[in-house]
Amino acid sequence: MDDILSTEEAAWASEKLAALQRELNTVVFGQAQLIDHLITALVAGGHVLLEGLPGLGKTELVKGLAKAVHLDVKRIQFTPDLLPSDVTGSPMLEEHQGTRRFVFQRGPVFTHLLLADEINRASPKTQSALLEAMQEHRVTVMGETHALPQPFFVLATQNPIELEGTYPLPEAQLDRFFSSSMSSGAAARC
Repeated sequence: MDDILSTEEAAWASEKLAALQRELNTVVFGQAQLIDHLITALVAGGHVLLEGLPGLGKTELVKGLAKAVHLDVKRIQFTPDLLPSDVTGSPMLEEHQGTRRFVFQRGPVFTHLLLADEINRASPKTQSALLEAMQEHRVTVMGETHALPQPFFVLATQNPIELEGTYPLPEAQLDRFFSSSMSSGAAARC
């Protein structure tokens, strides 16, 4: 029964969510349903995929959310030459007092809120670097598992597949996002 909010806690939470909604409405106008889906996914601990043509404000909405919730945020611009290790990190050979050893250098996925910008511009292999992170909230590199900070939330943007230079997201990746819905000019997969 400890999971049930008191009336005061519920009122406080409701006011905080309304304030977040008001702040996001100043970033992107006329997208109330999209903002509701984004906030719902954040509270539920899910990941969001925003789809739409370039210039509709998807990235600005994500930046506005990061600013409003005061979480550590990192951005990855997905491009065709991006490698999986550019997302997760990689072991680096380090020399210390005459001995060499591999030390894991964390990639940008080690954050609370990850903006995966234009995720479908990277190859499917690079897109798949996020699968374990999104499902398990951890990353395994060279047999060593590293926990991600909590909360961990991926906000990905993608361009319509009809645009040149895009790859379809694998089904396994799409399954990591909540349900999908449409908003004027953009689709949100929350």
